[in-house]
Amino acid sequence: MIDGYRFRLLVAGAVLAALGGCASGPAHQTISPLPGPRAKGQARVGDLPALPAAGSGRGGYYQDDGPGDNPPEDLWEVPDAVVKAEPLNPRANRPYVVFGQTYTPITDNSPFTQRGVGSWYGKKFHGQRTSSGELYDMYKMTAAHPTLPIPSYARVTSVVTGKSVVVRINDRGPFHSSRIIDLSYTAALKLGLLGAGSHEVEVERLIPGQTDLWAARRDAAPAETSAASPQIAALMLQDQPLDDAGAAAKAPATAQDVSAPKSGFFLQLGAFSSAARANEVQARLARHGGVLAQLEVVQAGAVYRLFCGPFNTRRDADLAGDTLPVALHLKPIIVRR
Repeated sequence: MIDGYRFRLLVAGAVLAALGGCASGPAHQTISPLPGPRAKGQARVGDLPALPAAGSGRGGYYQDDGPGDNPPEDLWEVPDAVVKAEPLNPRANRPYVVFGQTYTPITDNSPFTQRGVGSWYGKKFHGQRTSSGELYDMYKMTAAHPTLPIPSYARVTSVVTGKSVVVRINDRGPFHSSRIIDLSYTAALKLGLLGAGSHEVEVERLIPGQTDLWAARRDAAPAETSAASPQIAALMLQDQPLDDAGAAAKAPATAQDVSAPKSGFFLQLGAFSSAARANEVQARLARHGGVLAQLEVVQAGAVYRLFCGPFNTRRDADLAGDTLPVALHLKPIIVRR
């Protein structure tokens, strides 16, 4: 059970959320806001969707929440959270009760995937204490989840837009109907759900030291790929066979044969346990042309990653991802090298 003070705050936030109908804000502690603006300047005109002002009672968020007045510039360039090992916060990972429902946070390294409605929270909670004790910054890549460990990391993929981001879980919530995760303003921006306020997402926990291994296992066998990586499975089913038995061999036999990896922003299209598998997918994708003509396989330990790029900015990579053939069902991850 959580302490009485935190429990009262959680219940108060949950009650407000339930009354709001479109509420996205989880229960957060109230303290003094972050001091002053933290960015060099205002976001470029046209980069951000037009949203009703905070406190207007309109928009896909709770009536007194909403966007900030002066968002930082280049929010599209904010990098995804970097998955790393961190000690769990003892207080933030105790079982707790809200609205009569008991939530038991995960405290081990068990895998976790979930699909449901994702929402976002903003100005109302900016600068207030999260369940981790840290101050909430709506312009960082963070999120609130009812049971994922604090801190931990998750890949959130929009079922609507196909975009993915990696966020750090440092808060609890949401406690409203079927919503499963509350994203920061910037994470919601990059997923394409700011204007709608919420839409369906898939949440996959990322565990330090295991992320690449899991990705490799997913793509190691056709049966596993069909279940866990629909974009690659669809590629293999919809694409025609290679023109000849040596087509895959025309790609580098191993990632070491590739020249020194270029730097910039890339679309990571897959991670494989063998160079042959990575090269086969590279050959199949390259035939579609467009941005897929810029493919390379890079080895990282026992994992072979397939990248598309490079692109000068994260925004350029994001736009390139929008041009990928819909029929391939690709869900790229933007990375910087």
